[in-house]
Amino acid sequence: MSAPMETEENPPTDQNGAVSQHSPHPPSLSPEDKVLVPVEVCLKPSSTASINDVRSAVEGMLEKRSLSYNGGPIPVPLDIPFLADNVQRICICDTGEGMQNDEVLLFWQVKPVVHVFQLSEEGPCEDISSDGQSSSFNEWILPAKEFDGMWESLIYESGLKQRLLRYAASALLFTEKAVDPFLVSWNRIILLHGPPGTGKTSLCKALAQKLSIRFSARYPQSQLVEVNAHSLFSKWFSESGKLVAKLFQKIQEMVEEESNLVFVLIDEVESLAAARKAALSGSEPSDSIRVVNALLTQMDKLKSSPNVIILTTSNITAAIDIAFVDRADIKAYVGPPTLQARYEILRSCLQELMRTGILTSSEDCKNIVLPNYASAKPRLNAPDFHEGTTSMQLFKQLVETAEACEGMSGRSLRKLPFLAHAALANPFECNPIKFLCTMIETAKRERSELPD
Repeated sequence: MSAPMETEENPPTDQNGAVSQHSPHPPSLSPEDKVLVPVEVCLKPSSTASINDVRSAVEGMLEKRSLSYNGGPIPVPLDIPFLADNVQRICICDTGEGMQNDEVLLFWQVKPVVHVFQLSEEGPCEDISSDGQSSSFNEWILPAKEFDGMWESLIYESGLKQRLLRYAASALLFTEKAVDPFLVSWNRIILLHGPPGTGKTSLCKALAQKLSIRFSARYPQSQLVEVNAHSLFSKWFSESGKLVAKLFQKIQEMVEEESNLVFVLIDEVESLAAARKAALSGSEPSDSIRVVNALLTQMDKLKSSPNVIILTTSNITAAIDIAFVDRADIKAYVGPPTLQARYEILRSCLQELMRTGILTSSEDCKNIVLPNYASAKPRLNAPDFHEGTTSMQLFKQLVETAEACEGMSGRSLRKLPFLAHAALANPFECNPIKFLCTMIETAKRERSELPD
């Protein structure tokens, strides 16, 4: 996580926009030239303050103080009692286009967009079928406490997360403005496909959480309905169609409330294609193909509802039904993490272990800040590079660890620090350098045990 941003007096600038000691005012930009920067404000669970009042207070605080907008948390101002009493955290989000953009935006270059929210602690609500079978769907009220921080923990290099956010914004805007769907077509369906363990389902949940926060002014209520495609096929003949009908009846009741934004997550959608092919070949009863067709028909009906987005995942790209692929607006491949992504994932893990005191050294680990890959990699390749600081020593070792983890999924990388710690002879005393050496050995062992 980024370090808290510092506040300072407005720096004087010259006519070219550079910091100067001679000009009392920063350069002015037109609203069109300013960068829109989301500012997310999470209320305390006990807070009963009005969201509008909190938003106004945060906007006023940002106007009075000069901030460098480089992403990450900023301290809740203790000198403003109203915010100190009601706000749990304030975070600057999405200031860069990708991991390689390490530029810091100054206060006069941005227009902060404040989003205030309060996490729901209710947890998932399961639908229990009458025959005792596994539930056909789970339901969450968003934003949910259990999804908090998930978006930030998912690391991709290709700008995928920004692409999904912008797609959703455009899809909801087109619907709200009543764009003729016969002239401009969109379905509000997202398909994420790729190998297991790459975070597709987590990304869908995190996206729903993030959108529920970003669009809370338009949709004060948000819900996520998670469906496992396997659960739609009952062992009893003709029951599958009833399961689909029951599911979409529930969803239809949700979307009838215009202030409610509904996300439908259909996991492992490739099972629909498998059922259709098996039914067509005669190896499965016709009930299977009927339920697939019913599901596609119900999804088409949801197009008329402006407040629903369908999120789907598939582990087997080649098995996705072409009838479904045609309906998806975005078909994004989520592959194994690259070297840079592996480094960033492991960096966040190591930083957390140092923060909690799991890793210790002669130097206070809690004060060590590991550099990000984009900013430190050029220094590593420089001819005059030397490991002068602990953070640079760790950076070099962490790059070697990330290189040793080639081919591992994001899910496996998140488990690796725990497995490495479990392999230590003395788990109660371990410095970061020694721990990274153990991680390399653990990664090699894990890779050797992967199936061919």
